[in-house]
Amino acid sequence: MKRIVVILMILSVGFTYAQNDNKTKYEQKGDLVEATIYNDDGQLEQHGFFKDKKLHGTWTYFNDKGEKISIGNYVNGIKTGKWLFKNDDGVKEVNYVNGKAVKVTKLEDTSIAFN
Repeated sequence: MKRIVVILMILSVGFTYAQNDNKTKYEQKGDLVEATIYNDDGQLEQHGFFKDKKLHGTWTYFNDKGEKISIGNYVNGIKTGKWLFKNDDGVKEVNYVNGKAVKVTKLEDTSIAFN
């Protein structure tokens, strides 16, 4: 009986480790590293790039249904320029300068915001 419990524990640790393997995928693309991050259910959660270990370029975030909920740009780990955020209230455009939100606008026409 003790042997069975030990075997089950080893197998459960192995399965847990195997499941964690597919949560994040990194791929070198020139001087950038492309990151694709999945949630516990295997759904896409985030996609973007790193440069020198900092968020860089376009990042897209997804909800549990796989729908885009946020998209914007980082430069050396700092939010920059126009970001779009989607929630139950609609879509908001947030403009960032040096990582700080300087303007927030609720969009009336959201048909092209997350295509």
